[in-house]
Amino acid sequence: MKISNVSGGLTEIGDAISSKRVLLVLDDVDRRDQSEAVFRMKDQALKISGTTLSALEKLEAIPNGEIVNKLRVSYDSLQYDHDRKLFLHIACFFIGKDKDYIVKILDGCGFYTIVGIQNLIDRCLVTIDEFDKLQMHDMIHGMGREIIRIKSEKPWKRSRVWQHKDAFNILTAKNGTDSIEGLVPDMHMSPRNSHINSTGIVLETNTFARTHKLELLHLSHVQLNGSYAEFCTGLRWLCWNKFALDSIPTDFPLGSLIVLEMQYSGLRQVFKGTKRLSSLKILDLSHSHSLTDTSDFSFCPKLEKLIIADCVSLIYVHGSIGNPERLVYLSMKDCKNLKMLPENICMLKFLETLIISGCTSLNEFSIEMLRNMESLKELHTDGIPIGELRPGRSSCILSSLPCSLVDLSLQGCNLSNDAFPREFSNLSSLRTLNLGNNPICVLPNCIKDFTKLDELSFLRCKNLKSLLGLPKLGKLNVGGCVSLETITYQCSRFLDHSAVLGNNHNLVEWEYEYKLEPIGSVDAEMINLLGLSNLESMAPIRMCKRSWMSRNWRNPDWSPVQGLYEKYIFSTFFAGNEVPGQFSHKSSKSPISFTVPLLDNHRIQGLKVFAVYTNCTPMSSLIVLLKVKEFGIQLVQVSTDSYYPCIRKYKPGVYLLSTLCGSAQSPIRLIELLEDSDDEDTRDEEEEQNDLHTIVANNSGGPRGWKVLTTAACFVLTLSLITLSHRKKPETKRRG
Repeated sequence: MKISNVSGGLTEIGDAISSKRVLLVLDDVDRRDQSEAVFRMKDQALKISGTTLSALEKLEAIPNGEIVNKLRVSYDSLQYDHDRKLFLHIACFFIGKDKDYIVKILDGCGFYTIVGIQNLIDRCLVTIDEFDKLQMHDMIHGMGREIIRIKSEKPWKRSRVWQHKDAFNILTAKNGTDSIEGLVPDMHMSPRNSHINSTGIVLETNTFARTHKLELLHLSHVQLNGSYAEFCTGLRWLCWNKFALDSIPTDFPLGSLIVLEMQYSGLRQVFKGTKRLSSLKILDLSHSHSLTDTSDFSFCPKLEKLIIADCVSLIYVHGSIGNPERLVYLSMKDCKNLKMLPENICMLKFLETLIISGCTSLNEFSIEMLRNMESLKELHTDGIPIGELRPGRSSCILSSLPCSLVDLSLQGCNLSNDAFPREFSNLSSLRTLNLGNNPICVLPNCIKDFTKLDELSFLRCKNLKSLLGLPKLGKLNVGGCVSLETITYQCSRFLDHSAVLGNNHNLVEWEYEYKLEPIGSVDAEMINLLGLSNLESMAPIRMCKRSWMSRNWRNPDWSPVQGLYEKYIFSTFFAGNEVPGQFSHKSSKSPISFTVPLLDNHRIQGLKVFAVYTNCTPMSSLIVLLKVKEFGIQLVQVSTDSYYPCIRKYKPGVYLLSTLCGSAQSPIRLIELLEDSDDEDTRDEEEEQNDLHTIVANNSGGPRGWKVLTTAACFVLTLSLITLSHRKKPETKRRG
């Protein structure tokens, strides 16, 4: 529902909830006059609890009790205490996190997480978004935290702690209790001057001596002194950013740990000696710039996900990397000094995702070792200079990639067309291919054989000139392909895909979409229909092919007069002061409208419209709207001044040839103009008086700075063997 003003919104709300008792939730109402207007509505008001800044801060920490009580209906209706505890864990700690990630952690805490999440979804307490992340409405989120808060006024006696101030006080006062199950300060709520988010805090390890039930812990910039043997033994999730030590102490009780995250740590080696982490499933040491030794992975038999991205000092990975049989995800992105992958990496039979993008020092044999990884589905090698190898070597490496791949990214690998093998039969399952930022000139032939390919990217391939014979796709990305001129397909059925474009100012042909070519190359039949002659004498025009996100309109080139084919519309413009050929309707005024007679045994082949106009200022643009309505189909063409033509498509059914050179007229406004004009009563009354079909040329929405001199239009009729059936109103009148 679109509501344009406050009074209109009050009317809509009043009609919808009249004589009903409702809980009214207004989302994204950020103006005081809007909220106050609603709250003044008789018998339907909720009392606003505070308007000052201090009151709003209080509401953030302590939500309005009346609202919380109303929202608790779904929570209290949960059948099992298990689901209520799961909801509170999610509300306090896991909003916006990946579902699989949450399942691993909470399963380790004794929850039946998958079943429980589904129960919460059924009660509309949580949702899963398109990225498979758990989400929760802000009011329900606040309700969940309020349930925890009201159980005790003392934070250290609560089961879950998320406020920075509360967490800091508990840690520094050493008053943690065995009531605390999770201590995870919400980083989004951290004040800039918060002590717990400062450059460093020094605490004693016995701070956690009494937190026997603590399972979820998040620390940042915290240094602990003392024996780690006193640390809580039941941790399942430990996230410790900026861990200061150069190795994890061997007496640190981590045997129950499911997830260990130590990003931006000072680690040089993970452990000194051996340390068995028999339950560990996720290990994240990203951005640990001093890390040189990953230690022995044999002591992490259940490891499923290993992330050592941006560990710039890492030269070799421990040879035991092939031992964790359950490893499915491995990221070594931007380990720019990594020389070689371990030989036994091919033993990872269940590895599905491997990211080695930015590992620019890897030798060529490392990639060849991947050929036997039969479960590998996703491989990212961005930035590895495969194309700089000796002739034929890059082709050999690409041919050796495992046949199981579904997603392959080769962005910025310096691949030219010669680097690709003649055929890629080993990648018959490929669905996503990223070839962005490579010196490719034309579509590699091997890509035409990818029958399952769904997404193809040539982002910022600045040398790319043509894509001829594209296979069937779901998404094509050619943004930043500044040299691209032509796009064609193997079959017209393959056009049904989304496209990402930008700075494609040389794109003159997109098969089944449009084609721009010199007027001298246009089909002779079309020239005759237009009544054009003496094409050789037409003066060149200054033209810039500005399309989509391109900004290259300030330096137009001289060019022959152009003709544009676009969705069954042909357009052209040239210098002159006369309308060529014969036209049945001419006018020096605007708008021009006329009816089309229905002739037996004839059918409409086309409509010709010419306009002669002049500019009053060099930066102005002429807008000519041509509206044709027939059997519910509307055609709109917009043409602008003859100096800076461009090609654009605003929305399905609306096709434009224009320049938009410095014009303040926005594309959105043009669309609104066309749509709004249909709803005007005056327009409806005028059109009801016209017989048959009405054609309108209207410049009422154009910017200032131009003047129409002459407008002319006529229909091109041809004999037809088939008589068109025309639906008539009872009074034989037709609307335009």
